[in-house]
Amino acid sequence: MNIKSIETFTTPMIGIVRIRTDEGAEGYGQFAPYYADITAKVLHRQLASYALGADAGNIDALVERCVTGEHKFPGSYICRAVGGLDTALWDLQGKLAGKSVCELLGGQPRKLDVYGSSMKRDIKPEDEGDRLARLQDSYGFRAFKIRVANNFGNDVDRWPGRTEAIIPAVRKAVGDKTIVHADANSGFTPKRAIEVGRMLEQYNYGHFEEPCPYPELEWTAEVASALQIPVSGGEQDTDLAQFRRMIRMGAVDIVQPDICYVGGISRALQVAKMAEHAGLPCTPHAANLSMVTVFTLHLLGAIPNGGPFMEFSIEDTKWLDGLFTPALTVKEGQVAIPDAPGWGVTINPEWLDKADYQCSTLD
Repeated sequence: MNIKSIETFTTPMIGIVRIRTDEGAEGYGQFAPYYADITAKVLHRQLASYALGADAGNIDALVERCVTGEHKFPGSYICRAVGGLDTALWDLQGKLAGKSVCELLGGQPRKLDVYGSSMKRDIKPEDEGDRLARLQDSYGFRAFKIRVANNFGNDVDRWPGRTEAIIPAVRKAVGDKTIVHADANSGFTPKRAIEVGRMLEQYNYGHFEEPCPYPELEWTAEVASALQIPVSGGEQDTDLAQFRRMIRMGAVDIVQPDICYVGGISRALQVAKMAEHAGLPCTPHAANLSMVTVFTLHLLGAIPNGGPFMEFSIEDTKWLDGLFTPALTVKEGQVAIPDAPGWGVTINPEWLDKADYQCSTLD
């Protein structure tokens, strides 16, 4: 059974990939969000030639062929394009087998604990605390993540004193029993990151994510060595060799690949296994409620070293409205892994009809 066509349906924000075989089977995947229209061009111009006519069942080999074949163009866009191809093929295989992707990976669909992930830095500390407390009461969240620093801020906060204010404010609002993580999004140099990390320790926070610019592994390792709070990272990385270095040098205590950034399920599994061999948990990055959250549910339902809580965005994201059904819902702090074949959700045909369309085919 070989790949006959690759179709993409894109907006500038989001992109869906549909794979069809010469036997009429089909599967749906998704690119990483943001500039998905550019990713679609990369898929059709650079990767389609590797995929068309290839065995649809040998996903690992196809993914490797794409990445190594385009070795002169390493990094984000190649891996984003590969991720769309990979996730469509996993959906196809699940549908053919009559199993969820989670089951194909050796797991069992069930409910997973999630942490409510805030994406806001422009919110006042007291307002963030109030918001999280309301969500805690309404949906039963037992864990959250907030934002400190400024994104790649080089020790510059969103406004002076915000980090020092939000750490105790959120802890007070949600209580001592709720787990709270903090994400700096590459915001600090080591000295400042260690200062903030000790403040997080004082208020019993759960983990400290990406404290330093993510390419600076030595900086992150310095911070991890100095602190008791676990340091996490890896969401931005696309090179498997970089994950090996990260783990080998003790730069992180929790490994966080993003399925759509790193190149799909096959490559994310390799990262999870690296972490497992090192005795580290793997808690993938899933910062929006597109299909990446669906993918992450299935992966975490199968790997033995998944973290205790999965990231689940609490933001209202209009550009995702109507993308797939059924919608993911939080109840008592948990979200169910879809148990129907493949990803277990249906891409909305009306959404596809409104998107920009491209097709690469053997015909």
